[in-house]
Amino acid sequence: MTNDHPRIAVVGAGLGGLLCATALHRYGIDTTVFEGDPGPDHRDQGGSLDLHEDTGQAALRTAGLHDAFMSLARPEDQEVREYDHTGRLVHREESPSSSSRPEIDRTALRGILLSALGEGGVRWGTPVRAVTPTPDGPARVTLGTGTVEEFDLVVGADGAWSRVRPAVCDTRPFYTGNTLVEMCFTDVEEHHPELSRTIGRGMMIAVDRSDTEHVLIGQRNGDGIRVYIGLKAPQDWAERASLDLSDSAAARTHFLKLFAVWHDDLLRAIREAKGPFINRPVHRLPYPHTWKHNPAVTLLGDAAHLMPPAGQGANLALIDAADLAGAIADAVTAGVPLGRAVAHYEEIMQPRGAVAAEQSARALEQ
Repeated sequence: MTNDHPRIAVVGAGLGGLLCATALHRYGIDTTVFEGDPGPDHRDQGGSLDLHEDTGQAALRTAGLHDAFMSLARPEDQEVREYDHTGRLVHREESPSSSSRPEIDRTALRGILLSALGEGGVRWGTPVRAVTPTPDGPARVTLGTGTVEEFDLVVGADGAWSRVRPAVCDTRPFYTGNTLVEMCFTDVEEHHPELSRTIGRGMMIAVDRSDTEHVLIGQRNGDGIRVYIGLKAPQDWAERASLDLSDSAAARTHFLKLFAVWHDDLLRAIREAKGPFINRPVHRLPYPHTWKHNPAVTLLGDAAHLMPPAGQGANLALIDAADLAGAIADAVTAGVPLGRAVAHYEEIMQPRGAVAAEQSARALEQ
């Protein structure tokens, strides 16, 4: 490595990985992004995100992308509704006229980052099999083909089941005892108008306070609505119930029985779901999650601090990426080893992630 031309690899083309690479390019530092998916449209990217002013939005400002974000954001979709299982609206927060946490679809935000990174910015269809640090030297990246490439710094931005994480620790995510079953609805105003009215302009949660093992959550997206059935259950709950979720009719019947005492307005989402019903078990890492510092390997986002979905994961991945890119740029400018930048970044990121992970775990239990 020459001090002004470090070899940096980012593993994972999710939000955090793309923002890290985009910010580094803005600082004049070339980066290689590895992604196992064959292309950006290979799989669904998830639902809507609310980006927080001091984390997600701050990171986008660092990368020069805040204006592009605001052009697609939906501040009007910040309403929150809570129902009890009888269909009674027990709490409502209206969408503010201006919001410090506007919504944006994850796919739209990823598109902004990909456009900023430019054509050829991601090596699609290039899965990483393993990362191996070397004593006082570069890290070796073993690709799915068996090819090995060396980098002065490898950034693991590859999510919950990171292939980079084992290079710095042996911690693995564990199941929280909670599962979300996802249902997606499009053309809602035409085909699901009553469901649209129940959910409103933002998020809906419905709870039976006498039964804390089941919940319904609705979320307005830019292109439709997603509804999640929340279950406290063993991870193999579907197998125990002899339920094949790919059989939409059987899944509808199962969940309608499970929520039999709930109001029809709330059950509309289950009755009108055409499938697929997607099982999403909720995993997390322990908190605080730390590892022995390695100057050639670090982590960000879910790879570093996987937590239950409570509105913080994507925001933290973005600010992690911005902080790491800034630390790297400062080290390159000052002519100091990259390891110092990594250590400084981890000193900031790990405590911040631990606080958010604890908050998210408590929110899940409540």
